[in-house]
Amino acid sequence: MPFVAVNACLIFVIYFQQFLTPGDGIGPTFPYFDGGTSISRTARVFPTYLIFKPAMFLTAFFLFKFWSSYSVFVSTIDKANNYSKYFKFFGIASALMLVLHSIFLGIKFDIQIYKLFRRVVMLSFVIFEITAQTLLVLNFYKIKSQLNNLISKKILIFKIILVSILVVTAVVSIPFLAVDGHKNFKHALEWDYFLGVLFFYLLSHFFWLKNPGSHT
Repeated sequence: MPFVAVNACLIFVIYFQQFLTPGDGIGPTFPYFDGGTSISRTARVFPTYLIFKPAMFLTAFFLFKFWSSYSVFVSTIDKANNYSKYFKFFGIASALMLVLHSIFLGIKFDIQIYKLFRRVVMLSFVIFEITAQTLLVLNFYKIKSQLNNLISKKILIFKIILVSILVVTAVVSIPFLAVDGHKNFKHALEWDYFLGVLFFYLLSHFFWLKNPGSHT
């Protein structure tokens, strides 16, 4: 849903500029490669925010359900020694940051502290989300023997690799994000990082074996 919503906003501001306020459209771009625009730039104008905001509110709700459900499940498998309360906290916190980001997207105040607040909210979403994903993967690796007939070990490895890439990318990118310039790089990173975060949830769909007992 968030993937469809974000890319629908992108397509709209490129190909349906007649429905936008003059100046809100953008030229042809594929931001995953060229970084020609940011996600917020495509989603904060009318009418694209009518697509983006409801989709993000629903996404936040599903994130809440996802992290709460996994917390209960992991606690059931390993009652004493697990990270469930930690990844639940960070997962739900990321959902709340997504709600805040969506609420304030497109609202303009020429106040420095407001601009700082929006950046902190977006950065907090990324940090909380990656922390939650990392803790969940570590927890499943820790209890994988107890889930031997329920999960795909290959997908667990893919999840570990993905989370590792996301963490390393975040750390390596800090010097570029902390300074002015590198605009196109920052935009491309934003789109690709968004894709990586979503891919984690796609892998979750294939994580559980349809035929319990298979060890693939």
